[in-house]
Amino acid sequence: MGSLILDGKSLSIKIENELKERVSKLVEKTGVTPILATIIVGGDPASVTYVRMKGNACKRVGIEPLKVELPEETTTEELLEEINKLNADDRVCGILLQHPVPKQIDEQKCFNTISVEKDVDGVNVASFGAVTMGMDGYRAATPCGIIRLLKEYNIEMRGKRAVVIGRSPILGKPVAMLLLNEDATVTICHSRTQNLPDIVKTADILVAAVGRPEFVKAEWIKEGVVLVDAGYNKGNIGDIDLINCAPKSSAYTPVPGGVGPMTIAMLMSQTVDSAEKKYMK
Repeated sequence: MGSLILDGKSLSIKIENELKERVSKLVEKTGVTPILATIIVGGDPASVTYVRMKGNACKRVGIEPLKVELPEETTTEELLEEINKLNADDRVCGILLQHPVPKQIDEQKCFNTISVEKDVDGVNVASFGAVTMGMDGYRAATPCGIIRLLKEYNIEMRGKRAVVIGRSPILGKPVAMLLLNEDATVTICHSRTQNLPDIVKTADILVAAVGRPEFVKAEWIKEGVVLVDAGYNKGNIGDIDLINCAPKSSAYTPVPGGVGPMTIAMLMSQTVDSAEKKYMK
C-alpha cells in the first residue's frame, strides 16, 4: 500500500464551504459583513501574490477583504498608526500584517500592536503565550493548519515523537507548542543542532520548516514516518526531498497542495471565529 497523501487543497475547499455557510448566517442575522484587513508594506512579488490569494479566499467565503498598501520606506511609527486605525475600526474582525516587512521596521513591535481580538494570524506574543499555556487564543495560521490536517486524516499525535526542524516565531516554535498540546513528545532542531540526521531518524512525525529546498534526505528518516513539509521554495519545492522520502513515509503533505492551502483556510476560519465572537453574542 502506498503512502497516504495529506491533501490540504481538498480539505481547504471543505473548510471554505463550511465558512461560507457560517458567514452567510452571520450576515443574515446581523447585516454586517466581516472585514479582514491585510497590510502590505512595499512591493515584494511573493507578498503581493500571497495578499491576492488571501483576498480571493475572503471573497469565496463572503468576507470583505481590505488591502492597506504602504510604501517601502514606511517607518515603524507610520505602520503602528495604520494598525491602530484598524484596531479602532469596529467593522474589521481580523488584521494581518504581511511578512516580511522592510528591514527598517520593528516587525515584532507591529505584530504586538495588533489587538489580540483581531490577531487572526496569531503573531502577537500574547496570542502565542495563551496558546502555549493551553488557553484560548488565535493560533499562528500555518501551524494551526498543520494540526487540522493531521487530525482530518486521523494521524495519532498522542505519545508520538515529533521532530520540528526550524524555530521561527511564526512556524517552528508555535507548531512545536501545538504538537505538545496534542500530547506529542517534541524535539525542536535548528541551525546549531548537532547530529541532526540522527535526531530526525527518531521522528514518528517530522515537520520541516527550515526554508531550504529538499534539505531533508531519505537516509535521515525512518520507515513509516509522517512527513509534514512546511517549506515553500522557488519552483514549488519544499524542504523535504519528497521524491525519495515519500515512499518511506506512511503519510506526507505534497508541495504544493499540502500545508500551503491550509494556512489561508485557517486565516479565514479564525476571522470568522472573530466575527462570530464580536457579533453573535
